[in-house]
Amino acid sequence: MAYTPKILAFAGSTRTDSFNKKLVKIAGAGARSAGADITFLDLRDIPMPLYDGDLEAEQGIPPWARQFKDLLLAHDELLIASPEYNSSLSGVLKNAINWASRPVEGEAPLGCFVGKVASIMSASPGALGGLRGLVHLRAILGNIKVLVLPDQVAVGKAHEAFNPDGSLKEAKQQESIEKLGENLATILAKLTP
Repeated sequence: MAYTPKILAFAGSTRTDSFNKKLVKIAGAGARSAGADITFLDLRDIPMPLYDGDLEAEQGIPPWARQFKDLLLAHDELLIASPEYNSSLSGVLKNAINWASRPVEGEAPLGCFVGKVASIMSASPGALGGLRGLVHLRAILGNIKVLVLPDQVAVGKAHEAFNPDGSLKEAKQQESIEKLGENLATILAKLTP
């Protein structure tokens, strides 16, 4: 492929043994096999304070939040694995989106989101695999001008779904997650002249 898509891949979880961190790695491997350049990000490595308008007014965007925003700006596409917390997305993921969406002088409004293409997925111990949370994530991303691809995968009973090496026990599930990453990489390559 002449064009190399740059994809930022991350999970909306900070837990060390997060199912969603494992899931996004599988999708990232699919994208890499399709020729994409993948950057994996662990939100634990950039601990952002809770969004606070007073903090922003006094100090601007905190350094960790600025780092996240810069990573978004440097990539064309997003692979996001979102855990489901109480039928929605995690506070960590929503907080990161909130900080990145804040305006900065000299940048276009929502500049780190507008025109990005994303694939979303979820893994959850529940039977639905996080589907309810993906509905909210899709709505939020769409409202901030991210094009979210229609295909998504939710892995239910995640506590039983993974092998010790991080792969999925069911070959069809493994393939469908890899395909999400592969499709993301090839779609942007088709859209880019």
